[in-house]
Amino acid sequence: MELISTAIPGVLVVRPPRYHDHRGWFSEIWNRRCFAEAGLSFDFVQDNLAFSTAVGTLRGLHFQYPPSAQSKLVRCLRGRILDVVVDLREGSPTFARHLALELSAEDGAWLLVPKGCAHGYLALEPDCQVLYKTDAFYDPEREGGIRFDDPDLGIPWPVREPIVSARDAQLPRLRDLLPSPFRFGEPNP
Repeated sequence: MELISTAIPGVLVVRPPRYHDHRGWFSEIWNRRCFAEAGLSFDFVQDNLAFSTAVGTLRGLHFQYPPSAQSKLVRCLRGRILDVVVDLREGSPTFARHLALELSAEDGAWLLVPKGCAHGYLALEPDCQVLYKTDAFYDPEREGGIRFDDPDLGIPWPVREPIVSARDAQLPRLRDLLPSPFRFGEPNP
């Protein structure tokens, strides 16, 4: 398994190997031992699957407040998405900065999103399926988010008017959530 660092500390691209033969390919997509050997220890407790029918469907930018904060391992199973992470950890060298990268079913890479980061994605093809593992259960009383179009973040979404849920359209700007409940370098339970 290949782990690739990104511009945001703790956000990693994970590339599991694919073993090809005349029938197609095989890939081990989650192996606790391989992650532990790389110094990453997660107890994933919930898997979520989202299906977006239309190009331009945007989900996010979401997070959960402590003590229900979640790390996520995200993969596009069908189609292509623009995956976006925003660092919400006070004291981080990349606080309030974002990372945007493409994930696709064809590529098969995962994105590891640590606790203290907001996460969202935009469907770049019709009928996208996205799977993500979380290390904390969904807690509706601790859900949070920031607006996808917060001008202070300057995320260059490639769609002018994305399709968003009523809830996501009403999320606050990052400045309205400060001070952040997340601290860089400290456990965020």
